[in-house]
Amino acid sequence: MMTDEYYMLQALKEAKKAFDIGEVPIGALITMDGKIIARGHNQVEHLNDSSAHAEMIALTSAFNFLGSKYLPDATIYITVEPCLMCAGALYWSKIGRVVYGADDKKNGYQKYVIPLPSIEEVGVGPWPFHPKTILSKGVLKEECSLLMKAFFKARR
Repeated sequence: MMTDEYYMLQALKEAKKAFDIGEVPIGALITMDGKIIARGHNQVEHLNDSSAHAEMIALTSAFNFLGSKYLPDATIYITVEPCLMCAGALYWSKIGRVVYGADDKKNGYQKYVIPLPSIEEVGVGPWPFHPKTILSKGVLKEECSLLMKAFFKARR
C-alpha cells in the first residue's frame, strides 16, 4: 500500500508539467484500490478554458476510465487546496477522500465557506464536499507551496 506522501509526489510531478508549460503549477491524481486511475494538471492557458483546472481534468479522466459519474471509493490528491468550482465538482463526484498539500488563502474554497456557529444547532456546516467525503490536508505542504511560490516569483 502506497502512502499519501507517495501519491502527493506523483501529483507534484503533474504540477511540474503545468509549471513547465507556463500554467499555474497545480497537479492532481485520482487513485482507487491503490492504483492511479487518472491524472491532471492545470491547462487553463493551453486550452483557453477557465475551467481546465487539474482537478477537473483528473475527474473527467476518472469518470471516462470507470464509465461512472461517481467516485465513492476513490481518493484525489491535489497539490493545492481546491477552489470553490473544483470543490463543487468533487461534491457532485461523491469522491470518497480529498487530500491536498498547500492551503490557498486567495483562491481556495475555504475563503468562500463561512463557518457557522454550531454545526449541531443548524445541521449543516462549512463543508463544500459530499457529506461522506473525508478530507486530509497539509500532505507535503512545503513542497507544494514552494512550487507555487517559485512560479509566481518568476512572473514578477
